[in-house]
Amino acid sequence: MARRIVITSGKGGVGKTSIVANLGAKLSRAGNRVVVMDLDIGLNNLDVACGVENKVLYDIIDVIEGRCRPAQALLEVEGYPNLWVMPSAHTLDKNYVNGQNVRLVVEKLNGICDYILMDCPAGIELGFHRAVAAAEEAIVVTTPHISAVRDADRVIRLLKAYRLSSVSLVVNRARGDLMLSGEMMEIADINELLKTKIIGVIPEDDEMPLSTAAGGMVSACTQPDIAFNLLADNLLDGEGELYDVTVKYRGFFGAIKRGLRRRV
Repeated sequence: MARRIVITSGKGGVGKTSIVANLGAKLSRAGNRVVVMDLDIGLNNLDVACGVENKVLYDIIDVIEGRCRPAQALLEVEGYPNLWVMPSAHTLDKNYVNGQNVRLVVEKLNGICDYILMDCPAGIELGFHRAVAAAEEAIVVTTPHISAVRDADRVIRLLKAYRLSSVSLVVNRARGDLMLSGEMMEIADINELLKTKIIGVIPEDDEMPLSTAAGGMVSACTQPDIAFNLLADNLLDGEGELYDVTVKYRGFFGAIKRGLRRRV
């Protein structure tokens, strides 16, 4: 049976889609068969983030309406033989699809993969409930900004009604220099406010938007790459550590780096 995990957020623009793509890539590199599903109907970008947008023949709507089998709609991501994308529809009215439709698709994928990561639309409208209804676990993505954290808190409260086996948190776009100077919420503060296990901290880095725009995963040996490896380890066994975004800004030379970063 596959682990069915919905990746959601209280607001848009927190980098949820890039989290889904790169986490899927890391899990697949660890030997797992992974399907990433785009459930943001009408505003879907997961196929772009994974670099398969030009290969789409069928999408999730074709599966729901019986025009193809689930396996026919899956697109293998180049360089990741154990990672497939289930693309979404660009034009269909999103109200056409309900939670039962999504659950049926997920159930059909259950036997052919180890992980199903569902990219949920931002917010708490119909698309949110449609995606969460098909999941057994949830990861909430936020950034270290008070507005995003407040929205994440609202989402976490709603998720409790679904009796999921686990709800965890990923903090994206974290800047260690701003955390040390008191201009950005620290990880410990977010943990205290949301009272939800944090399984990943992803640094703000030019590598992230560049790789996403180019339709690919983060480059090896970069800071985001290391952070995603730790996130995948935490998801696999729950024993991994969190990436420390502040370590390179500590001490005498770290203070110099903080000063240089602020001037850029």
